Amino acid sequence: MEEPDCPEGSVPDRGGERRTASLPLPAAFLEFLSENGLDPAVYSMAATIPRYIRLKPGMESKIAEIEAELKCALDKVLWLPGFYAIPPEIQIAGSKAYQQGKIYGIDAASGAAILALDVRPGNHVLDLCAAPGAKLCMLADTLGTTGSLTGVDVAKHRLAACRTMLQKYSLGDRTRLFVADGTLFSLLPVNSRMQRMEGSIGVEENGSIFPEWTSRRSWKDRQKTRKANANGQQHLLAASEPELIYYGKHSGLVGQCKSDVFCPSVDDEACTSGYDKVLVDAECTHDGSIKHIQKFEFWGWKSLDRRVLDAERTENLLQLQLHLLTNGFKLLKTGGSLVYSTCSLTVAQNECVVQQFLSTHPSADLQKINLADNWPCRSGGIPKTLRFDPAVSQTSGLFVAKFCKLPT
Repeated sequence: MEEPDCPEGSVPDRGGERRTASLPLPAAFLEFLSENGLDPAVYSMAATIPRYIRLKPGMESKIAEIEAELKCALDKVLWLPGFYAIPPEIQIAGSKAYQQGKIYGIDAASGAAILALDVRPGNHVLDLCAAPGAKLCMLADTLGTTGSLTGVDVAKHRLAACRTMLQKYSLGDRTRLFVADGTLFSLLPVNSRMQRMEGSIGVEENGSIFPEWTSRRSWKDRQKTRKANANGQQHLLAASEPELIYYGKHSGLVGQCKSDVFCPSVDDEACTSGYDKVLVDAECTHDGSIKHIQKFEFWGWKSLDRRVLDAERTENLLQLQLHLLTNGFKLLKTGGSLVYSTCSLTVAQNECVVQQFLSTHPSADLQKINLADNWPCRSGGIPKTLRFDPAVSQTSGLFVAKFCKLPT
């Protein structure tokens, strides 16, 4: 779908210029903000907060060309390499620079969370809530030509969008994507695990080894999907065996036995063969994203009650966030790092989740993010955690906490 001429939450004035409409926040949402100590004024700041783009590495020489096309300057974000700020009303989806994979949109706060993970060449990286894909692309860019990247999401259509992005930006070579419940996902990185499974590579087991990936699906896969759709069970697939919807040529799967790849981790196997880095950018109420809240003007404020304010859903979200963090940490190698983040401004979805997690995981060490000394953020309610605040940071709201897995 093409983006509208006017950005969400804005209207043209009589002179043809764009101005941000003042959001008529409903009473129930104002009460939610009051209960969480949040200032409603932040939602009138959309016109003052830039839109951020990340330039694909190697495209620096194209900046002048991109500026001419977008008809605006690309202001370098000094504290975040590769990021540029543009006016919030600029639309990038219709530009050649976007369509040709030279730039992609990602908020600077989200980029900071990825930078906090400190991904190094050769790392095995897990993105446990991968959709819609911009974070996954930045992780792949950071990883380079060694190591592996595993993306997981419970929504198949959203993960398919991740696959499209990876292919568009030529970043899928070392990536594999699984439709799965992130709270239950238990597959370890292949290259790490196979070092302990001598003789398994290229060994045929019932003729079931991974060839090079192709977008053409086998008759068996098509029948499986058709049957699931007919029974209305497609949403249940992620609750069982993870469904692999993409893997790159150098992701470690080509030539492997499928039974080895789909073998869940057991006991403390992840401590030695798990992921070096794990990102848990958990599902949340999104109240820290001004642009997201703006959308309810078009979706209808009644849907805000269901998506953000419903007490039962919020309680379920808190449990989901804790379980995602717990499972992500379980899959982490000893000495590895995990970053937990949400775009909620509430304490319950951030500091409370972190405190509850730490109380039951003595091997989890909350770490200071040294890079943040130069970031426009403030300390969270727990020492060493961070909060990006739209009013201070000029970004979307984001909470960030970093953990290291200690030996047990």
